Amino acid sequence: MSTLRATLNEVHDPQARSQVCDKVLRELPEWFGIETAIIDYVHDVSDMSFCSAAVDGEPIGFVALKDHNPSTSEIHVMGILREYHRRGIGKQLVSWCQQRCQQSGREYLTVKTLDESRVNQDYASTRQFYTSVGFRPLEVFADLWGAENPCLMMVKHVCCFASPPTAPQAS
Repeated sequence: MSTLRATLNEVHDPQARSQVCDKVLRELPEWFGIETAIIDYVHDVSDMSFCSAAVDGEPIGFVALKDHNPSTSEIHVMGILREYHRRGIGKQLVSWCQQRCQQSGREYLTVKTLDESRVNQDYASTRQFYTSVGFRPLEVFADLWGAENPCLMMVKHVCCFASPPTAPQAS
């Protein structure tokens, strides 16, 4: 597939964030097939940094970024309509997240996805994508999403500081 340059737009309106999230996730049942999870994501994104990817003015994907602490942000949820997979849009959205982290001085970007111990070809592609853009496996949380959905946390170092944080001085 050829690379497609989507238009990225940071979305500030909470209702618009939720609408884009709902529209895209409902078109991706292979990844987002649990209704309660969709409802939670649609609610959650209203309070997060949010970027929509559009083609000809129509949203075809998005990413929501959750700030955990001064050092770390997380890709809370990202979705791209299947017909736009493998066209460079995911890389554009991850790049947007990385720029946001760098602007705010956050050093790490994380993402959670289904671990390989649960065989699923769609999620194997998801892990392959995140690895291709620089994420590395960090830890598996076997029961975070229930025993049938082991969670893999991945991390990417996105920002270097001029000087490392200083350790507390012994008194």
